[in-house]
Amino acid sequence: MGVFYIFIVSKSGGLIFNYDHAVPTTEHEKTYSFPLEIQLKFENKRVIVAFGERDGVCIGHALLAVNGQPLTYKELPDGRDVFDVLADKSNFPLNLKFGRPKITTNEKIVLASMFYPLYALAVQLSPDQGSSGINELETDTFTLHCNQTLTGVKFIVIADKNQQGVDQLLDKVYELYADYALKNPFYSLEMPIRADLFEEHLQVAIDQIEKTGFI
Repeated sequence: MGVFYIFIVSKSGGLIFNYDHAVPTTEHEKTYSFPLEIQLKFENKRVIVAFGERDGVCIGHALLAVNGQPLTYKELPDGRDVFDVLADKSNFPLNLKFGRPKITTNEKIVLASMFYPLYALAVQLSPDQGSSGINELETDTFTLHCNQTLTGVKFIVIADKNQQGVDQLLDKVYELYADYALKNPFYSLEMPIRADLFEEHLQVAIDQIEKTGFI
């Protein structure tokens, strides 16, 4: 169990706060022979798997290292292009490490802007009038919980699907937002939240939820 991410999205759909907590590391390392049966492509400054899921490596996973040497974009520490290395049969066998790439700040902004219209679409598609939109989305590995305030600000918690007390955590995040953002005379609405006390108290709340299941 655990809490992975917390996002706060403004009423206009902009990401004003994000917090990475206990994001699980997914890595797979194996020695491969030539030809490589996994198809790779360079996208968003990463070498990612485009085709050929196998050995726990999934589409979207990034190539992290070759023979223990970490990648910088698509270059090895000695300056060689990784695609040139993988295309040369004489370099094999090669030990390749794949893993789930860390979400960048820009990608989080894009995800927040994508969730905003999905939430509005859910309200329109609801057969009942006055629908509150998306409250919870469950997958096989995590659950997304969302709470929208009367002013349109959305609080989103992504947690393990077996994590207890997430509703209480959402309420606590809202309380902290009111105390350390809205009551701050130097804070402007719709602007990113930068408050050390807010993050400190948020960390305490997350730790308590993970240990006890309630606040």
